[in-house]
Amino acid sequence: MRLRLPEERPTEPPTGYKIARPVLSHDGTRAGFTGVSLGAGRPYGVLDEAACAYGRRHRAPHRRCDCGFHCVHDRATAEALLCTAEHRGAALLEVTVLGAYIRFERGFRYARQRVRGATVPPCGCGVAATLLADAGWGRPGWRVVEAACGRCRGGRQALSVAEFARLGGEGLKVVAAEPPATGGGFEGLGGLGMPELMAEAALLQARLDWFQAELARFTGDRPGSGDRPGSGDQRGFGDQRG
Repeated sequence: MRLRLPEERPTEPPTGYKIARPVLSHDGTRAGFTGVSLGAGRPYGVLDEAACAYGRRHRAPHRRCDCGFHCVHDRATAEALLCTAEHRGAALLEVTVLGAYIRFERGFRYARQRVRGATVPPCGCGVAATLLADAGWGRPGWRVVEAACGRCRGGRQALSVAEFARLGGEGLKVVAAEPPATGGGFEGLGGLGMPELMAEAALLQARLDWFQAELARFTGDRPGSGDRPGSGDQRGFGDQRG
C-alpha cells in the first residue's frame, strides 16, 4: 500500500520567509529578486510562478524533484542565514505561499509566491541604506543591486528603496534595516587605541567634507571657498584686544 501525505486546505495562504538578492532589469523598468542557492540563475518577480530548475517539463513542485520556490516557517531561521559571509548583502523576504505546496519540518516547497515585503541590510559603512546600487554582477538581463547610502554610492547606477518597491509592483513594501546598536555617541570609543581613533577622526572629517559639499549645492558656494564655522576672529581667555 502506498502511503500519501495528508492534504491541507488552509483558509488563508501560508506565510514564509527566505533570503534573496534584489535585482533590476537591464533597462531599469522592472525589479525582482534572485535566489542564493537552487534556482539562483532564474530571477523572479514579486508575483511569480516556479519552474523546474533542471529544465524538466513537470510542474513544480514535483515530489521526485527539488524544484519549486523554497521558504522557511520562521523569520528567525531566515535571519540566521544572513550571518554567513556570502549572504551578508541579501535581503530578507516575507512571502505568501500560493498554489500547491509540500510542507517540510522547517518550511515549504511550492508552486507560486507573492513577495509581500523585503528588508534590505544596512550599507557596508554601517548606516541605514537609502539606495540600492549596482553590485557589479548579475544574471543575463538583470543587474544585482545592493544596499548603499548616498556617500558610498559613488558613481554607480542606483535607485531609491521606494523606487525599487514601485518597480516591483504588486504592493511590495521595502524597508531598510536599522544598523546594529553600538552604544551611541562617543561611548564606543573608550577602548580604542591611537590607530583606531585616527581612523575614526578621518571618517568624521570625510563626512564633514561631504556635508559641506552637499550644503554648497543649495547655497551656491564652492566647497572650501567660505570660512568654516569658528574660523573667524577667535579670542581666547585673557585676550585683551579692543
